Amino acid sequence: MDLACAAALTNEADPDRALDEATASISAQLDGRSVDLLVCFLTHHHAGALERIPERLVAATGARTLLGCTGESVLGDDRELEQGPALSLFAAHLPKTEVTAFRAAFDGELPPPPDIADDGRDTSMLLLADPFSFPAQEYLDVLGERYPGLPVVGGMASGGMGPGQNIVFDANGVTDGGAIGALVRGAAELRPAVSQGCRPVGKPWVVTGIEDGHVLTLGGRPALEVLMETMATMESDEREAFQRGPFVGVAVDANKSEFDRDDFLARGLLGADPTSRAIAVGDNLRKGQTIQFLLRDAESAGEDIERVLTRASGQGCAGALMFTCNGRGERMFGSPHHDVSHVQRALGPNLPLGGFFAMGEIGQVGPRAFLHGFTASLGLFVPRGRS
Repeated sequence: MDLACAAALTNEADPDRALDEATASISAQLDGRSVDLLVCFLTHHHAGALERIPERLVAATGARTLLGCTGESVLGDDRELEQGPALSLFAAHLPKTEVTAFRAAFDGELPPPPDIADDGRDTSMLLLADPFSFPAQEYLDVLGERYPGLPVVGGMASGGMGPGQNIVFDANGVTDGGAIGALVRGAAELRPAVSQGCRPVGKPWVVTGIEDGHVLTLGGRPALEVLMETMATMESDEREAFQRGPFVGVAVDANKSEFDRDDFLARGLLGADPTSRAIAVGDNLRKGQTIQFLLRDAESAGEDIERVLTRASGQGCAGALMFTCNGRGERMFGSPHHDVSHVQRALGPNLPLGGFFAMGEIGQVGPRAFLHGFTASLGLFVPRGRS
C-alpha cells in the first residue's frame, strides 16, 4: 500500500509567507499524491489571518479533509518551537481509506457521537477540541460506551486563557468552541501510542473504602497511612519529586489481578485529610478498583516515552501526529526538542511528524481513550493490521 505522509514546520512570522513555505514543502514531498488528510497547528501569532487560512490550505494542497487548531507552541519533524510564531503542517496520502470530517458542539448537552460503520472495528478517530467549551472526557466516555475499543487520538487547543480565545477549524472555516474531528476508515489506521510519563512506586492496592469521593481505605488500611508508608520507601530525590507532583494510577481493567505500568491511568493525587486519614484522587473511584502510586519527573518521563516508542517501532509507520502537554518541553526537561528527538530515534530520523503542545492530550490506555495531562500522545499512520 502506497501510504505516504509529509510534514513541514516554519517559524516565519508573516502568515502568508508561512503558508506558502509549508504548503510548497508538502507538495514537493508528496510529489503528486493526493492529500487525503491535512492537519495544521499554528500559534496565536497567526490568529489574525485564521479566517482565510483554511481556504488557502485547501486551495494550495487540494486537501480532501482539513483539521487544525491554535497551540501555545507547535512541533514538527525534529524541532519543538516553544517561542515565537510557528506553523506546523502534516499531510497524509491514505489509499483505499475513507477520511470523514465532523464537528461536535456542546450547548449544555453532549452531542451524539458520529455514526461509525461496523461499530468502529475498522475505524480510528482524530479529535481536536477547545478545553473551555467542550467536555472532552465526557464525550470520550460516550464514544467508549458506544464503540468499545475505538482508537481516538488528539488534543485540546492551547494558548488561550479563557472561552473564545482558542480556535479550531476545518475546511468549512473557523470556530472558537466545540470540537472537530476526522474518522479514518479502511486500509490505513491512526494507531495510538501514549506515554504518561510515570513509573510506579510501591505496590498495587485495592480500594476498600470510599466516602464522598474520598478514598478512606486501601487493602483495609487507612489510605493516608499507606501513602506515607509508600513515600518512606522512596529515595530522597524521588520523594521530593513525588511531593511536587503526586499521581495515582487507576487500573483500567477491573478483571486483571496482575498489572504493569500500561494498565494504569495516571490521575492527580489532590490531597489528604489527617483527621479521616483519607486521600482525594482526581477521578471517580469505586470500591474494588486497584490503584498504585506513581512518580513523574523528567527522568521518568524520558524513560517512559522511550519505552513506548521502542514498542511502537517496526509497525511500518509512515508518519505521526504528536500531542504533547504544554507542561513538558523545556519546562520539564531543561533542554529543547526532547519528545521529538525520542520519536526520530525510535521511528526513524526522516519520519514526517506534526503536532503541538496541548492543554490536554487524548489517547488510549487499555481499551478506552481518555483525556490526559503531562503526557505525550501519538497517532501513528500505519497499514491496518500491521503489528
